[in-house]
Amino acid sequence: MTRGVDLTVQGAEKRDAGRGIARLSNATCRTLGILSGETVVIESEGGRETVAKVWPGGEDGVVRVDADTRRNADVTIGETVTVRKEPVEDARRATVSLPETPEHDELTAYVTRRLLDRPIRAGERIHLEDIGDHAHITSTTPDGTVRVTEDTRVTVVPGRRARSSAGEGSEGESGGQSSTAGSGAPPTTAAPSGSEASDVTYEDIGGLDEELDLIREMIELPLAEPELFRRLGVEPPRGVLLHGPPGTGKTLIAKAVANEVDAYFTTISGPEVVSKYKGESEERIREKFEEARANAPTILFIDEIDSIGGARDDDADMENRVVAQLLTELDGLSGRDEMVVIGATNRVDAIDPALRRGGRFDREIEIGVPNEAGRREILDVHTRGMPLGEDVDLDTLASRTHGFVGADIRSLTTEAAMSSLRRYRHDREEDDGAALSVTRADFESAMAAVDPSAMREYVVETPLTTFDDVGGLTEVKATLREAVMWPLSYENLFTATNTAPPSGILLYGPPGTGKTLLARAIAGESGVNFIHVAGPELIDKYVGESEKAIREVFERARQTAPTIVFFDEIDALAGRRGEGHEVTERVVSQLLTELDGLTANPNLMVLAATNRYESLDAALLRPGRLESHLEVPLPDEAARRAILAVHTDEKPLAEEVDLDELAADTGGYSGADLEALVRQASLFAIRGLADDIGPEAANERADEIRIDRGHFEDARAKVEPPSGGH
Repeated sequence: MTRGVDLTVQGAEKRDAGRGIARLSNATCRTLGILSGETVVIESEGGRETVAKVWPGGEDGVVRVDADTRRNADVTIGETVTVRKEPVEDARRATVSLPETPEHDELTAYVTRRLLDRPIRAGERIHLEDIGDHAHITSTTPDGTVRVTEDTRVTVVPGRRARSSAGEGSEGESGGQSSTAGSGAPPTTAAPSGSEASDVTYEDIGGLDEELDLIREMIELPLAEPELFRRLGVEPPRGVLLHGPPGTGKTLIAKAVANEVDAYFTTISGPEVVSKYKGESEERIREKFEEARANAPTILFIDEIDSIGGARDDDADMENRVVAQLLTELDGLSGRDEMVVIGATNRVDAIDPALRRGGRFDREIEIGVPNEAGRREILDVHTRGMPLGEDVDLDTLASRTHGFVGADIRSLTTEAAMSSLRRYRHDREEDDGAALSVTRADFESAMAAVDPSAMREYVVETPLTTFDDVGGLTEVKATLREAVMWPLSYENLFTATNTAPPSGILLYGPPGTGKTLLARAIAGESGVNFIHVAGPELIDKYVGESEKAIREVFERARQTAPTIVFFDEIDALAGRRGEGHEVTERVVSQLLTELDGLTANPNLMVLAATNRYESLDAALLRPGRLESHLEVPLPDEAARRAILAVHTDEKPLAEEVDLDELAADTGGYSGADLEALVRQASLFAIRGLADDIGPEAANERADEIRIDRGHFEDARAKVEPPSGGH
């Protein structure tokens, strides 16, 4: 027998799931005397074996394999296996059972394609990503470890899975087709009756590696090795509370952990528990806990726990009784029960404090919005079975999806696939040889249709406006670049100099000078999320609601960072305190509190704009809050010329129109006034041609229209700067 090495099992890379790959370090490959693409046997301490194809990329002392390979070898992450080189023959025949899969003309060709050049053994289970089901290798010729080639005759036996008793992994008959499963089938333990089966694995969860490590520590050890806690003389953890925005993967994590540790998995859903009859709600909770104890080891998952475990008060008798029953059941758990309770919520502050103490939910783990690296992993998960075009760059896509949670990215890839399908069906009608692939254009179309779910109640966007759309204001643009873009682009320089970037910037100046446009442009230049908040829309007549609205804006901004929060007309929200407006005083205090917390988050920037600088509360303007004050003045002649160039770009100007002369004659005009001037001149030109020849002829001769000097003179008579603008 070939000499082997002992290695620690770790999860596969997301894109490797379902491909039968074992990633090993170069040093391990040299020790085993194998090359990339060759076959190894992975043997557990209990003697179970499986085979995999070697690819480089692992760490020393580690073998990275997916969930199917781990299951075939009967090991979990962190366990030790022996890996050795294995000779492999080409398979002449292979029989594959596909339970719960309808028969299809192209099914055999598809399965053969997925197994091509892959080492297999009879009895192994293989996941087929595209159809979301598991195949069982029921027999091979010759026996032992073989490799599927183009000459291998693959026989596929579709059908439905038979109900099997615990300890039997047989396949049944379906539709008159006899299944050949049985020889060499891996021994499996069927889930107890009523268990909510799940095929979710750790490779299906992207961007949450640190959180998964914490959860495995809290859940896998108490279920897999409870005797360790007894030897230490402590009770194992009883509960884990997962909290974070919707769609970040809380439920998915619970299912993956249950699947990986081969535990019974059952759920409590709030609406199923609640009853109008007194005592029935508590009885249903007791029944769920009894069911969980009877089928240990068990994971009991309480989704949206805030709906049945909310804070108690005097007016909610039924809710109070349900919470009390939950507390009683959690306190009644002991280490002998081999049971862990997982709660999930996106409203952690609404949960009764008694549930959150030690001994009940022992650890609270935040499942937050993924960063760019996390989004790249999630894209790997959702595109690994997708025929991507050569122009698709997942790294670029990950960098552009700020604020997207896992559920949003799944929607994005689904929408891109639907766009591809629509194009394919159209092309197929014209060309039978049309190829089905998902291209960059499909993802661009999907990006326009899918918004980050965490921000949908606010106006969130990634503006397309850039500084090219803003005429003049050179110094203001440069200062904004340094304050907003440099901390994002030169993070290491700020760290090396121990320098905190400015937390807030105030733009002030007369109306119409481009303050809002500048805020949108800097967000467009930096490619980050942009939340536009109009000051008055946060004011509410009810006590506490205005402050709550401000807290929610900042909370969502933190979750979807990097984000620019822009408070337009901030003077309506944060006027001077001490002038008799109680609501304003509370709002200003809340705003100051939120601004003080910004220094800890360099990916969150606050911009504010006002044309009433003197009316703002002084505390808002000190360093550490809105510390940079940028005046956006009325444009000078050179700036007016630049603004006119922006707004007349691609307009059919007559040759006699002199923008230099027009800029000299429009002293006192703001950027908004100049935009209105150009628009009005355009309308005069349209009116002149429409009145002369009528709508039908005017539409046919649209390419003849010109905006001449007279139109601008007429427009100047109609559009004048407001009084005080000079």
